[in-house]
Formats: sequence, structure tokens, C-alpha cells
Amino acid sequence: VQLQASGGGLVQAGRSLRLSCVASIVDFSINALGWYRQAPGKQRELVAGITSGGRTSYADSVKGQFTISRDDSENTLYLQMNSLKPEDTAVYYCNADLTTARAMGERDYGRDFWGQGTQVTVSS
Repeated sequence: VQLQASGGGLVQAGRSLRLSCVASIVDFSINALGWYRQAPGKQRELVAGITSGGRTSYADSVKGQFTISRDDSENTLYLQMNSLKPEDTAVYYCNADLTTARAMGERDYGRDFWGQGTQVTVSS
């Protein structure tokens, strides 16, 4: 497994969760990284991305609510999710390189890694 996502769960609205994605890929630090989510019956969408240089981008729906970060020394990507709402319920996936790089206008390295997904359920 090259990307391993964790940290999902069932929480009440207004609470917080932090997702983690540990990578076992070469040259982790040079990749653009992203978090995506897919709710039932909906397309997968980019929630947040971060470039190798630390530039971040967020979907309008999560700006000011979610924070993406990376620790290249630990090959780990994070997503801090605060003030969660029922509409944040989805399976969350992490991505490294191609898909996120192209979404953020960054160079890609011809690889496209996806984590297995972690379920986030927010109850009202």
C-alpha cells in the first residue's frame, strides 16, 4: 500500500477530526498532495491541495473550516477538519502527484497514487 489514509469516524456536528495519509513512495516531498471526498451519489471532488512548496488550495465549501498540511520528514499528509457538518459526510481519499498536480497547475511526475479512503460521517 503506497498511501494509507486514516482518522475517519462518526462524529457529531460541530466536532473536529484530523485525517492522516502516510505515504511509502519515493520522493514524497516533491509531489503535490490532495484530499478528495466522495459522497453517495456524487462525484469525487477535490477538498484541499498542497504543493511541494506549501501553497494550498481549498474548495469553497471548506475554506476556513479545513486545513491541509504536510510533514515531509514523516511522509505524511494531514487534513484538519473543524466545525464538521452533516454535508461533510463522505469517503475521504488522499492523492499524490498527477491528479492534484494538474488540478493545482503544478508539475507532475507521471505517477498517480491514491489512498484507500476513510469514511467520515457527521451526525446532526
